[in-house]
Parts: sequence; C-alpha cells; structure tokens
Amino acid sequence: MSAAPARLGLPDLGYGVGLRRAHMAEVLRTQPAFDWFEIISENFLDSHGWSRHTLQQIAERYPVVMHGVSLSIGSSDELDFEYLATLKRLAKEIGARWISDHLCWTGVGGETTHDLLPMPLDERSLHHVVERVRIVQDVLDRPLVLENPSTYARFAADTLSEWEFLGRVAEQADCGLLLDVNNVYVSSVNHGFDPRRYIDALPAQRVVQMHLAGHRACGTHILDTHDTPVSDAVWHLYRYATRRTGSVATLLEWDSNLPPIDRLLAEVDKARAWGARESPFDAGVFDAGVFAPDAARPEVLTETTGGHPAFAVAEFRA
Repeated sequence: MSAAPARLGLPDLGYGVGLRRAHMAEVLRTQPAFDWFEIISENFLDSHGWSRHTLQQIAERYPVVMHGVSLSIGSSDELDFEYLATLKRLAKEIGARWISDHLCWTGVGGETTHDLLPMPLDERSLHHVVERVRIVQDVLDRPLVLENPSTYARFAADTLSEWEFLGRVAEQADCGLLLDVNNVYVSSVNHGFDPRRYIDALPAQRVVQMHLAGHRACGTHILDTHDTPVSDAVWHLYRYATRRTGSVATLLEWDSNLPPIDRLLAEVDKARAWGARESPFDAGVFDAGVFAPDAARPEVLTETTGGHPAFAVAEFRA
C-alpha cells in the first residue's frame, strides 16, 4: 500500500514516545533517536520552572505534539475558554505540530472526575460534540485531533457504534483522528466486537496519529494501563491499521513503571518494523485468530433508573 498523504496539512512525524519528566534531562543530554515526542498538555500548562524550560529546549531539537486530558469535549458544561487560551499559548511557545484530546467527558456541573468517561452514542450527542469541536478549532486556530478512548461501560440507550460516532464527528466537524490501537483492542474485548470492524469503519484519510501502549488482562476484562510492553494482538492490529491508512505518525505511550530510555527505543524500533511498508510481520495479519482476546468478554447488563436509560454496565464475573 502506498503511503497516505499528509492529512489536514499535518505531517507524518515518524515514530515517537511520550515525554515524561523522569526522562527529560537524559533526553536533552543524549538526544536519543526518537523522531518526535508527545507531551501531556496539563503537565506543562502551569509550569514555568525547570520542566517548562527543559521542554522548550527539547522542542528546539524534536517535533512536539500536545495531548490533553481535560478538554471534556462531550460534557454538557460550557467549554473552558481560559483553558483553551492557555493551550493555544503553550502550542505557540513550543511549536506544537498539533493538539489532541479524547472523545469523552471528564466532569459535569463544574466537578471533574479525573477520568475519561464514555460518551452516550446517539444523534443528539453527535450534534453536541460536532458543534463543540468546531468552536474549539476556531479558538485554537488549528485542527483538533480526537482520540478514541478505552471503555469499560456503555449507555443502554446508544443508537450508534463508537466507530460510526467518531467517524461522523471527524467528517462533520472537519477534525483529525488519533487512532489508539491499544484502546480499540481493549474495548473490543470488554464489549465483544471485532477490532478490525472499528478500524475499517473510520475515515482513513483523517487518521493523523496512532497510539500504541501496553495493557493488563484481568481475567474477565482488560485495563488500559500503559505500564507494560505492547501485546502481540495489538502489534497485529497496528499492522492491520497501517495497511489501511498508510504511514501515520505513531507514538508509544508508557506512563508508569517507566523503563530506561534504551528499552523505550527498542519498543519504538519494534513499531518501525511492524509499520514498515514491506514488513516481515505481514504473514497472518489478516488471520482472525491473532485477535483472540486476552480475557473472557464480560456480560453486558442493561439497567434503568427512574424510567430513564442508565449505563449498560459491564459486570465482570469470574
């Protein structure tokens, strides 16, 4: 498959890793062979000391992308324009190639949960998110890139699949997509769908970035933990995705139990091999067997409260 052109004017940055404070001094000192870095935006918005100064120096040497966890694009609360202005200032200061966040909500009524909560997937929510993405892009004066989250519950009243919802948001709001391959796999096991169906349904020309990460199989479900190497099933799914999208900026997320930089480099080099146009891993990439779940799929139970649809809760049973 030929490489896809730059999407929304955003380049293929190659292969990178999440920039974490524990590694910043070594990155600046040794300049390891990563193509680019992604930062968690919130870690630097209010930082004006050593971390911010070091980030500026790193951004002079590597492309940097900003990845947020507080936009709460799906919330019914008003958008936080002060937060958006701060994002925009930081992006300008470090020359961020793009800004991304998650298709989720993180709080309501002015209260935050510090979690990425699943969206109700219906036409009303779709219209709500599309309008908010358009506003955010106008304020930031750049495309927003939306990531699919890992999910552990869904709304009983959903009328759309997540892949249909996300694809329609991207098309109608004219935004980019961050395809988190590990999140697709985690959700596919937790909710019982074929992960390739998710990838096949997304508008490939809008995928500007991919995430890879490790997860933990908990017997009856999978947790997205970012603290282990990428699993074999996720590597195969990543290869499947790249066969559809072509070359896309790819990032390894590793957030806790941080290994040394040389271990991260080895994992990123593995991503290069899996993502190469002529990859030695092509054999078996379309075999359904490689996507056998790491855990049994949970039963999904529909609940109602006060006559209104509530969550369809994934009840995890031994």
